[in-house]
Amino acid sequence: MILILTPDTDQQSSHYLRLMDHLNNLPSIEHRIHQEKGTQQTLTEIYLIGDTHTLNLDEMSSLPCVERAVRISEEYRVLGRHKDDTRPTSFEYNGITFGQNNLNIFAGLCAVNTPEHVEAMMKVLQENGQQCTRMGAYKPRTNPYSFQGFGKECLPYVFELAGQYDIKVVAMEITHESHIDEINEALEQTGNPTGVMLQIGTRNTQNFELLKIVGRQQRHPVLLKRGFGITLEESLNAAEYLASEGNSKVIFGLRGMKTNMGDPHRNFVDFAHVPVVKRLTRMPVCIDPSHSVGSRDLAPDNILDVMHVTAQGIIAGANMVLVDFHPEPKVALVDGPQALTLKELPYFLEDIRIARDAYEQRVALAKKHFN
Repeated sequence: MILILTPDTDQQSSHYLRLMDHLNNLPSIEHRIHQEKGTQQTLTEIYLIGDTHTLNLDEMSSLPCVERAVRISEEYRVLGRHKDDTRPTSFEYNGITFGQNNLNIFAGLCAVNTPEHVEAMMKVLQENGQQCTRMGAYKPRTNPYSFQGFGKECLPYVFELAGQYDIKVVAMEITHESHIDEINEALEQTGNPTGVMLQIGTRNTQNFELLKIVGRQQRHPVLLKRGFGITLEESLNAAEYLASEGNSKVIFGLRGMKTNMGDPHRNFVDFAHVPVVKRLTRMPVCIDPSHSVGSRDLAPDNILDVMHVTAQGIIAGANMVLVDFHPEPKVALVDGPQALTLKELPYFLEDIRIARDAYEQRVALAKKHFN
């Protein structure tokens, strides 16, 4: 059961303290408090865990500060979109809002190689009005002899340059709990010039102990990529692992499914699941066209495949795009053949704007039709 409190409930008020006193005395029931602080109001939800079937819904709804009580049966208890709950939800991190109703672009280096390339990338992002990027410091690879990233050695100059070019959020994959400490130490060392979104890659989607550890820290939001060989339900349950440990600032990433049915693309593009994830959960949805397509192949209409699938995801309502760029793709240490060039960034952003406009027109048309 979830208790949805009235907006901007003061946790020091007598009504709230009475509510907590009541909940603390419920037998065989634990509770967890979750807050979403938006720009205009703070929403508080209390998750009741245990023998909740004995609780009367009307009685729980009448408790102090409670706007309504919702009995849940869905697997995704924290992140799920429960019955009669159509509220738009979002979270803010370091000045950037992430939700199901907006769109953020994370263009950047799949793998950091030199400070000069990092600076060139961030400079062109700033010139094009972008405040988010992707930077790979830790790179899990199929081949143990392949380059696996510079790790903590590159973090200080990546964060310093991000601050210099007004980059607010850097998406960065981690593969071990020690990487969280290394990131935090580098942020402190450089004066916290930027924010970091921890990324759980497709290989670690079911690394449950890592998910628990990442979920327990609430400093950084998390981008969880769908597992490349498991069902959507299994991947959504992985996201719930994060939220069940306390961190519900989770974005769900679609990056294509590993199957030869997607050939000649690197993975089978699964962006038709954008509206499915938004229907089942309240998570913003990210698409990763670079790792879905894996090439710079050009269609007969002179549009790159990677841009075609990006538009498909955007027009289906995606809220975030994670995409590879590089100043010199030929010398990139990871995934150079799929990277877009810096001079293509304005073109890429304009193409996204066109697709986003089309999505918003579709939403307006649907409202008109169903009203």
